Amino acid sequence: MSVLLRLGLPVLLLGVGMAYSLRTGKLTPAGVWTGGLLGLLIFLGSGFAGIGFLALFFGLGSAASAWKAADKRRLGLAEANEGRRTAGQVLANAGVAGLLGLLGWQLPAYAPLAQLMLAGSFAAATADTLASELGNVYGRRYYNVLTWRPDTRGDNGVVSVEGTVLGLAGSALVAGAYCVSFGWGPAFGWLLVAGTVGNLVDSVLGATLERRHFVTNNVVNFINTLVGACTAAGLAALL
Repeated sequence: MSVLLRLGLPVLLLGVGMAYSLRTGKLTPAGVWTGGLLGLLIFLGSGFAGIGFLALFFGLGSAASAWKAADKRRLGLAEANEGRRTAGQVLANAGVAGLLGLLGWQLPAYAPLAQLMLAGSFAAATADTLASELGNVYGRRYYNVLTWRPDTRGDNGVVSVEGTVLGLAGSALVAGAYCVSFGWGPAFGWLLVAGTVGNLVDSVLGATLERRHFVTNNVVNFINTLVGACTAAGLAALL
């Protein structure tokens, strides 16, 4: 009974989020249920802080995708399916966080590390989303991340200074949310680096494997979040 009572409020909050996502068309029906399951695992491993990270990423990502959507459509930069996330996209962006939530739940001794890594995964996911969605709007010059020569806006592996800065700001918001929840300290810097490294790896994979159609965007996004999580853990171990 105590477990049911403990899960009551988070399940209610997740249910409200799922209903909102379905009603507004932010997620497909399969994406809604996938997100709800991942959200529950995240809560079990990191409590309301984890749900907060998930909500922050989802809110910022949705807002960034909708920002100047008409201009993006005119330029051919808008997301397919009008930005409606599928189950595969949800797994790509939050699957690592869900696995870390499961780890923290089943192995409580590792819960603090899992929580830091979970935040690292969302820092990377948020950085990538803001850098792509807002960088395509506010960027002035676009470069291939490998050659640093001018390249086509919106192509895989193409970055801008403005987009990179906006991605860093997204990581800072996740890092700040983590520190508000678990205490201020060097973790703020670790998560800034984690988000930036994940975003950079995402761009490199986009310029190489994704451009050659060896991997899909979902695979690239999953690796992005995994790199963000592992970078946060590595910095914590070294520093």
